[in-house]
Amino acid sequence: MMIVHYVPIVTTIFSVFFLKEIGSHYLQKKHALYLLWWSVGVLTYGLGTLSESINTIFGWSDLNFRLWYIAGALLGGFPLAQGTVYLLLKKKTANILTILFVTIIGIAALFVLLSPLDTTMASDGRLTGQVLGWRWVRYFSPFINVYSFIFLFGGAIYSAIQYKRMTSSDKRFLGNIFIAIGALLPGIGGTFTRFGHVEVLYITELFGLIAMYTGYNLMKKDPSVSVHQQQQHVDKM
Repeated sequence: MMIVHYVPIVTTIFSVFFLKEIGSHYLQKKHALYLLWWSVGVLTYGLGTLSESINTIFGWSDLNFRLWYIAGALLGGFPLAQGTVYLLLKKKTANILTILFVTIIGIAALFVLLSPLDTTMASDGRLTGQVLGWRWVRYFSPFINVYSFIFLFGGAIYSAIQYKRMTSSDKRFLGNIFIAIGALLPGIGGTFTRFGHVEVLYITELFGLIAMYTGYNLMKKDPSVSVHQQQQHVDKM
């Protein structure tokens, strides 16, 4: 067992710390649905790395693999992206997208739970979607993840551009750049996982979460006015 296989343990511990902070932030501003979704996103992020930690400590198992695939490959960055959806779009539009994608993810998760597994594909103990007997189930993941990437990465870049135009919002600009980097890194790791290099994912997950926390913390401490109406409305309450 290589040292890199223990990295998810560190990521899981850090996700608990991050969740405590962002969860407390949401409890102070319960009308901020974007904070609720970001909190859920950090939670599912941690569940994904927790399953990787369990795999490292206790070895490969049927149940843990299914948890890993649902939390990582299906949910992935979706809750975090949905937070951005509620920040950038009208609530009605965000609600429609939520219903649509939660339904799709729910159906996909059910198929993951029901699919037979080809455990010979996990003979080395690595977590890989290749063990799914129903190969077509894996086609759900790219569709969901492209949507998540567009809103999480794209939303952060869009916000960074808006803040760049405001000379008084350097921290919010940098914060969004860090979030964009944090959104990009796990996606790169996920691509390597499809080719059997799950260790790359372990590294990118840790640095991705650190980048997103850094971005979140920078913006949280910035007293300047947000460019987003949803955030402005919540700040006034």
